[in-house]
Amino acid sequence: MKLRTLTLIFGLFISLTAFSKDIKPKVLKGKSDAFEKVVFKSEGLKLVGNLYYPEGYQKGKSYPTIIVAGSWTTVKEQMAGLYAQKLADNGFITLTFDFRNYGESEGEPRFWENPTMKVEDIKNAVTYLETLPEVDESKIGTFAVCAGSMYTLMAAAEDQRIKAVVTAASWLQDGEAVKLFYGGEEGVNAKITAAQKSKNKYKSEGKVDYIETISTTNPSAAMYGPFDYYLNPERGAVKEWSNDKFAVMSWEDWLTLDPMPYAEKLNTATLMIHSDGCVLPQYTKNFFEKIATDDKKLEWVDTDLASPMQQFRFYDQDEEVNFAVKEATAWYKIKL
Repeated sequence: MKLRTLTLIFGLFISLTAFSKDIKPKVLKGKSDAFEKVVFKSEGLKLVGNLYYPEGYQKGKSYPTIIVAGSWTTVKEQMAGLYAQKLADNGFITLTFDFRNYGESEGEPRFWENPTMKVEDIKNAVTYLETLPEVDESKIGTFAVCAGSMYTLMAAAEDQRIKAVVTAASWLQDGEAVKLFYGGEEGVNAKITAAQKSKNKYKSEGKVDYIETISTTNPSAAMYGPFDYYLNPERGAVKEWSNDKFAVMSWEDWLTLDPMPYAEKLNTATLMIHSDGCVLPQYTKNFFEKIATDDKKLEWVDTDLASPMQQFRFYDQDEEVNFAVKEATAWYKIKL
């Protein structure tokens, strides 16, 4: 198993190296630059977000509203902000925000990827939106990319106020899936042990252990490989994001996360957009099949790209992003 895992990771590294040379860096922009910075509370902490308004917004009118979440470790200025802009172009109010511990939001330790907290932040974002007169509180949905899909699907399974969900290039995992990406059972256990030690250190000394968020040379980084989106300042390497701080204590929370059982609790209208060229395609299929409601759709994109080549294209590339926005817009207009 260890040899197989190392082979998979090495093959992934080589494939992504070749892929990153071919992709044309392109940061898409939506038409809607009409947004305001907002602040709301989540379990006593101030979270900072951007609230986008559709073109032709009319004061006194209420609009269907979408909460947009990006991948793990990310901030609102990355893929979440792009999708928020483009969905606003299609007539929705949209909210993207920095989860606690990240960006402009409060929360300690900094750069602690804690899925449980992120799920609660999404629920509290719903609570905040319900207070706004311009938001139709009966028409609140969520949109998420990559790992944000786990957090939004879990939130929707627990919070009936979320009326529609759309995911694109979802990262869905369980205890077996993480072994494929993090060094097999031995590697996963080592990371969890390091996280537990780091949590104890923080509790007793108030000190936080950090590793690099991404590196092409350090295998110990949270993301090890030539992932151009996170390395290229023309794409996701924005100044608001940290490429060198990932709290070691995050590993326990991240590697033990299993969103798969939440499918059987999910009764919200759900659209999932994925392909064989995205990460862990079978996991998205498995989750979809177990979603409790029949009000669901799996949009499988045809591609010649091998997994996970297309994953990063859904972050900011024209064809994939516009496709996801088009499908999401059609879904929301029916379900919200």
